[in-house]
Amino acid sequence: MIVSLTESNALTSRVRQSPIEALIELPETLLSLLSGLRILAAEAVRQWPGIEILIQALSKLIQNLQKLNQLAKPNRKVTSEMSGSGTDKTKSGLDLSGPVVILVEPQLGENIGMAARAMGNFALSRLRIVKPRDGWPNIAAQRAAAGADQILESAELFDTVEQAVADLTLLFATTARAHDQAKPVVAPAEAAVEIVAHVAHGEGGVGILFGRERYGLQNEEVALANRIITFPVNPGFASLNLAQAVLLIGYEWFKLSTGGALPFAMPERSEPASQHQMQAFFDNLVRELDRVEFLRPAEKRETMLVNLRNIFTRMDPTKQDMHTLHGVVMAIAEGRKGPAKGGVLDGEQATRLRALLAEHGQAAAPSESGTVRGLARLLRRNPTDAERILWQALTRDRRFAGQFKRQTPVGRHIPDFVSFVHRIAVELVNPAETEAIVADRAARQSWLEARDYRVIEMRVAEVERDLAAELVRLETMLLEHR
Repeated sequence: MIVSLTESNALTSRVRQSPIEALIELPETLLSLLSGLRILAAEAVRQWPGIEILIQALSKLIQNLQKLNQLAKPNRKVTSEMSGSGTDKTKSGLDLSGPVVILVEPQLGENIGMAARAMGNFALSRLRIVKPRDGWPNIAAQRAAAGADQILESAELFDTVEQAVADLTLLFATTARAHDQAKPVVAPAEAAVEIVAHVAHGEGGVGILFGRERYGLQNEEVALANRIITFPVNPGFASLNLAQAVLLIGYEWFKLSTGGALPFAMPERSEPASQHQMQAFFDNLVRELDRVEFLRPAEKRETMLVNLRNIFTRMDPTKQDMHTLHGVVMAIAEGRKGPAKGGVLDGEQATRLRALLAEHGQAAAPSESGTVRGLARLLRRNPTDAERILWQALTRDRRFAGQFKRQTPVGRHIPDFVSFVHRIAVELVNPAETEAIVADRAARQSWLEARDYRVIEMRVAEVERDLAAELVRLETMLLEHR
């Protein structure tokens, strides 16, 4: 009822905005509201027998509104394409000759809609409904169908089970309860085998009965069936939702009808690796392992090599796999240099990179500022050995911890280390620096000193030779600042 009242309020708002569209939606909203009222009245009839007159009136009104809804329906655009996260609208559905799904007096429109959705999943298209409690068509069913509108629109309505099954030659009744009737009881998989064979031999139509949500099929209805289908479920909790039962049987039938083919498979891999490639990779791996003395002790070396080889032969590697594994081994053995984060530059590489940065920085046009930032980023991501040693000391030594930052911009300049708290910049001087680097550092120092920064230069050779002395020199400058 809360949902229906909310929809009514929303409809009132739409009337003000677009009266014509709102009038088209009016029958659906009233149907939902009146269906809710009828459910409440049906539950209260035991206490107030006089409400039966109200139920009859509501039923009549609902029937009239259903007719009005059908008249308005052609004026609306209805999407018959199946929708959902797993649905590919570019693919056409399968057209298979399957059994008829017969829902006997379903109580909730939502269950009818979800059953139709399950049917659509497994290419079941023929739906028959016997005396749906909330009338037909049903808005709740359409919403729960998640795009299986075509199945709902072609559904056939019957007043009795006998009428719904009259043209069928093989009928199954689904039930979780033993009805003590002398007829075969089969599981969904066995029923699927018989259904496929029956249809293939052209022996007539096949139907499957599904009972009411509350108490299933009655004995008289089960008696109409040739076979009983039941499910291997927990005996202490055997009740299935209506749509779940439809889905389980639909799955078994569809799997058998299509040969169990999956909708997609693993993409094709590259060609299998040759024994030559495998051996080349393994020789390289063993060579690197020997360098780090991994294959110890000597008496276990051969056993370890056999175990290692089996690891890779079991996986049936491709050529691409071998290329990747070879690259991994070499990257670990040699160390990643250049633009990779966490690499290490030697002094000569750092000097060349700083020279390039200095040249770009001195004559860079505004449009080239991205190049300058890119070169600075390379320096920041790839510290030299001296930078790494000094940075570890600055972060771990209690005298300096938390006071310095590395490769951080100060205005448009980026010193190697800077303390904003103490306004001190540290510059590392590499050997054999070019004139461009020296000039760039001098300009940076002048710019920093003009803004009350003190600049201390540390030679890389001194940092690597006697780090403690350089740290004392830095501490002295800090103390002088205080």
